[in-house]
Amino acid sequence: MADRERHWRATRRLTATLLLAWLVTSFCAVFFARELAGFTIFGWPLSFYLAAQGASLAYLAIIGIYAWRMRRLDQRHRRHRERD
Repeated sequence: MADRERHWRATRRLTATLLLAWLVTSFCAVFFARELAGFTIFGWPLSFYLAAQGASLAYLAIIGIYAWRMRRLDQRHRRHRERD
């Protein structure tokens, strides 16, 4: 039972951390958009790139990290269950 609790604690911790990363990414892209609009890349404001591509890439990275870490956590939990 202790192994199952450790697994769920690690799962909740990972989920909370990645949700915080999602929140920070979403908040910063919007909150700092006005200040970042002064910088341009190829004639477009930096805030446009952050909102259009940067946030999307960050979300994709969050999904990838979640899948990778959960696979490792589930494999570790499965090994401990088979051992016991």
